[in-house]
Formats: sequence, structure tokens, C-alpha cells
Amino acid sequence: MLGLNAPSRKRSKDEGEKPFWISFSDLMTALMVLFLVAMAVALMAVTQGLTRIEAAKKDREETIASCMVDVKVIADKPEFVGVKVKGYSIEFGTLAEFDKMRHDLTEEKEHFLRKFIPLVLDVARHPSCDKWLKRIVVEGFASQEGSYLYNLNLSYLRSQRILCVLLNPNAPDKPSRPDRELIRTLFLAGGSSFNSMKTNPEESRRVELRLEFRDLGKDKEIPPTIPWDEDPRCPS
Repeated sequence: MLGLNAPSRKRSKDEGEKPFWISFSDLMTALMVLFLVAMAVALMAVTQGLTRIEAAKKDREETIASCMVDVKVIADKPEFVGVKVKGYSIEFGTLAEFDKMRHDLTEEKEHFLRKFIPLVLDVARHPSCDKWLKRIVVEGFASQEGSYLYNLNLSYLRSQRILCVLLNPNAPDKPSRPDRELIRTLFLAGGSSFNSMKTNPEESRRVELRLEFRDLGKDKEIPPTIPWDEDPRCPS
């Protein structure tokens, strides 16, 4: 008859009792897939990080090498015969040697320093070199005459003399004021007594410049604010 509900189909006993939980093996498979995906993502992130580090390291090394090449180009000029660039150091040879037990220089040697150093500063100012340059150390040395501590002080006075020569405002060939300002913030004087001896005493009574560069990941330091002194007094 119309309007009568058709009898519902009776579910079989097997269908009613069929379990709906996934099997243990399927669960472990799903977990393994998730683990592999997570590991792949982590490895990709680590690989990309290492790639960025290697790229930054390569950029640093190439930039520093380029800076030292520029310095060597200056040192190889005919008017600077005797200057040598070894690694990150600049050796002046006889152009900045001192007499025994003394820390003063002749006018000729002072003129050389006031002519050579500003050219090095031009390289230091270049954005690519400035990015990694930390400071320039003026390292003084001495021969073995005298005690270690005496020569330690003497070698420091020799490195200090270089700064006195460069910062002397009364010198007729003095560096420009911007150069002198940069020297005061970038240069550091140090003494090494008679460490790093040369083959003879005369060559050991010297100064060298050593360029130091920042390590990878280190931020560039803000230059200190140093009050300007129009009449710097150096030891006689």
C-alpha cells in the first residue's frame, strides 16, 4: 500500500561488529612517515644554514684577500721600495728602523710614514674592506741588547713614535685631519720586546703594521669618541 514504510534492510552481524580502529601497523607507518617528513625539513634547514655560513665565510676571505692585494699594490710602488706585505702584516724594513736604544726617527723616515700610511687608510676606508677591518696594530720590536722588560718598554715607545709622527699637527706634510681622526680610532700601539727577532740586531729594531679583521658573526664595533687634541705631546 501507498504510504507504508518499506521494511528496513537488516544489517548483517558481521557488518555491525566490524572494527573501525586502524591497525597498529598502519599507525606505526603513519608515524614513520611524519618522522621522515620532519627529518627532511630539519635537514633542509640545516643544509641551507650551512650554505649561508659557507657563503659568508667565502665572502669574508675573498674580501680580506682583496684588501691585502690593494695594500700590496701600494707597497710595490717605486717610491716605497723596501716595504713588504706578508700575510696581514706590513713590514717597513730600513724605512722605519731605529738606532740602538732609541725610539726617535729621522726626518726622512717620518716623511715616508706620513706619505705611506694615508694610502693604507684609503684602502681601509673602502666599504668592502671596512666591513671586516677591526683595527691596525702598530707593533714595535727591539734587539736583544738590554733586559726583556727594558726592551718591552722600548718597543712600545717605538710603536708610539709612529703615532706621534702621524698625528703631529705641526709637520709640514702632516696627514689630513680626517686621516688623523681615523688613525686615532683605528690604530693601536703595542710592543713585543725582542720577540720575533730578525737575522741581525739592526733589522730587529723596527715597527710593523698588522691588520686585524673581525671574525665571522662578530658585529662591527662602534668607534670610540676621542676628544680632539690640537697639540698632542709625544715623549722625547
